[in-house]
Amino acid sequence: AGQLLSTVEALFPEDPEASWRTALTALQEDNPGLPFDRVRPVLDDELGATWHSRFRQFEERAVAAASIGQVHRAVWSDGRAVAVKIQYPGAREALLGDVRTLALSLRLTTLIARGLALPPLVAELRTRLAEETDYGREAAHQRAFATEYAADADAVVPAVVEATPRVLVTEWLDGVPLATVAMEGTQPDRDLLGTRYQRFLLSGPERVGLLHTDPHPGNFRLLEDGRLGVMDFGSVLVLPGGMPRTFGRLMTVMLSRDPEEILLGLQDEGFVRLGARLETDKLADYLAPFSEPARHEVFSYSRAWLRSQFARINDPRNPEFAVALQLNLPAEHLFTHRVWLGIVGVLSQLEATVPVRAELLRWLPGFDPEASPRR
Repeated sequence: AGQLLSTVEALFPEDPEASWRTALTALQEDNPGLPFDRVRPVLDDELGATWHSRFRQFEERAVAAASIGQVHRAVWSDGRAVAVKIQYPGAREALLGDVRTLALSLRLTTLIARGLALPPLVAELRTRLAEETDYGREAAHQRAFATEYAADADAVVPAVVEATPRVLVTEWLDGVPLATVAMEGTQPDRDLLGTRYQRFLLSGPERVGLLHTDPHPGNFRLLEDGRLGVMDFGSVLVLPGGMPRTFGRLMTVMLSRDPEEILLGLQDEGFVRLGARLETDKLADYLAPFSEPARHEVFSYSRAWLRSQFARINDPRNPEFAVALQLNLPAEHLFTHRVWLGIVGVLSQLEATVPVRAELLRWLPGFDPEASPRR
């Protein structure tokens, strides 16, 4: 949950000590790791009792730790610097147990959010989170990205060295964490990183048939040569035909200046149930944070802009708040929505100025700002 919040960290109030930023940034990769004796049995089970012979060096102190595993720095037998990701013992069982608890607690939400169909969303969430605990699956996806982006001018994906269901060894990737660039980087660095971050997330479905669906800042680095370093491919949505046209059409719908067209378009895409009574002008205002950047060739994101947008639409005293409670999120849009929200949130953290319209036209089938949203 903390990692998800870190994608929209810019929404939190400013404070002199930047305590919100510090806390959420730490959750991305700086959780306290388990003592090595607790994870050693995983290495024994997955790589064999003589696993240590595969490495020239192995640092027993974890250099990073996140939600379901921790990372150790090592040197592989051929001399390559590598990152060894080890899954926590019992992580899969604990994660699925948490989802079951979440499913029970969210039943109460339907009493308030009348338009939201929660069972399909929870089922989708359960499926995707279970996939994140399969490091063999993650390795296959990372190899596909690494192959496609091997000679890319914008992004670098480290090669996979070894993989089992609970241990993943990849080449080590140096670089400055995105969150550090957001706090300390120059404007040119923030603009460059923001442009390449957005392009990588949008381009994956067309180039690889896969959508990287974990956009939180801890997974990205600014490399010395200016390229974007990308890590952690545990959360990936398989899209063999590229990004579905429904997402591009949804973005087109949100750009309409006609509230009635927006309502009809959202009904077509399953975001509003047929027969729902909504004030269409308030619906158009509610969608502004998601649609506003797409109205511009170049857009300057900022923390102040994001806070002002979400403070307005999530204030229960604001009539637009009632609109949110009647919207539905189709399960097939759960992770594409997560990615777009991540892009908006992270670019606002970076306060980056980036090209938007051309990137959406290039990578989103169905996005046509000149068309009728129901075409």
